Amino acid sequence: MTDPELLRERALAALIAARARTGALTSSVDDHELTSQHSPLMSPLVWDLAHIGNQEEQWLLRAVAGQDAIRPEIDSLYDAFEHPRAARPALPLLAPAEARRYAADVRGRALDVLEKTPLRGGPLTDAAFAFGMIAQHEQQHDETMLITHQLRRGPAALTAPDPAPGTTEGLPAEILVPGGPFTMGTSTEPWALDNERPAHHRVVPAFHLDTTPVTCGAYLRFIQDGGYREPRWWDPDGWAMVREHELEAPLFWRREGGQWLRRRFGVSEPVPADEPVLHVSWYEADAYARWAGRRLPTEAEWEKAARHDPASGRSRRYPWGDADPTPAHANLGQRHLRPAAAGAYPDGRSALGVGQLIGDVWEWTSSDFLPYPGFVAFPYREYSEVFFGPGHKVLRGGAFSVDEVACRGTFRNWDLPVRRQIFAGFRTARDAD
Repeated sequence: MTDPELLRERALAALIAARARTGALTSSVDDHELTSQHSPLMSPLVWDLAHIGNQEEQWLLRAVAGQDAIRPEIDSLYDAFEHPRAARPALPLLAPAEARRYAADVRGRALDVLEKTPLRGGPLTDAAFAFGMIAQHEQQHDETMLITHQLRRGPAALTAPDPAPGTTEGLPAEILVPGGPFTMGTSTEPWALDNERPAHHRVVPAFHLDTTPVTCGAYLRFIQDGGYREPRWWDPDGWAMVREHELEAPLFWRREGGQWLRRRFGVSEPVPADEPVLHVSWYEADAYARWAGRRLPTEAEWEKAARHDPASGRSRRYPWGDADPTPAHANLGQRHLRPAAAGAYPDGRSALGVGQLIGDVWEWTSSDFLPYPGFVAFPYREYSEVFFGPGHKVLRGGAFSVDEVACRGTFRNWDLPVRRQIFAGFRTARDAD
């Protein structure tokens, strides 16, 4: 999409959708819940609310439009690098009503800027990049706030219908992905972030990949086989984590009355055997793969399986093609508050027949988060560059918690290998030989 007016309409729709979701996440609980810290891993919800407004002010009002700062004195309060999450409740944060007014004031001015700004002539305005970046940023914080909702105790505050059913009947357990070159990353996606760029050629040897993400039922067999008690399956740091925290199952699982239950957004329910497993760390995913005699796919393998079309030799935007996602393609956008069963969304399968690569659960890969050849930090180093290195592992594909504006075949997520609160699962691979 290159037409400036179509991009303007797309940016407007993305900003409106993100704000509607932010409103739903912050209006579903009272002010006490908004200002409480439900886990030291996460910010109070009210911090995220004002941070969303502050980032929008800094990039759209100040950087794009050249306007004077509305609230310069709060910039440091909402600087994610200056204050770790655990310390944010002690800051003099804007109260809920004030945070809402501030975010609404910024948004009204930002929409005026969008209406009047020529969407060409500069790196922030070309193809409405800055507006798309801010829509993605808000949706990413909406996902963060959804994680906070999952961590909070008390009755359910959010509701959503269940996703469509799925079945693996007739599906092969794995797909052979042929070896050879493919184009990884992008130089043409208008709102792609710096770590997705530039497009470049990769050569991947042939490998087999699970047709669907690993399910809770499959993961339960790992647990029942003593997976959390056997150090040989674990990376040494992962085994130390298991022992220190006495782990025996994914986060939010518990054994009661002879069965496994899980807590999901304030509801206790039996663990569904046919759903992709959720809330596992990289260490747990890696241990399961070793136990199963397999491995986690590399990031390049994941992207080739998701994007490569062997008939044309080109890389698609999404597994199903170049069209934007619809509810028939993938479980995205918090339409549901859970992954769909394995085998769901047949319209979303890749050219090779691999399913559920987009939506449902973020998928851990074996790869460290590193820059692509020719990487250039833009528009600021702190978005990607400061996280490069062996400390962070790459996740791909997005989850039910991710909006389509922040999810595509080239999108890269990353986190520490110990993280369990994120909506992450995995699938496994093996070499073709």
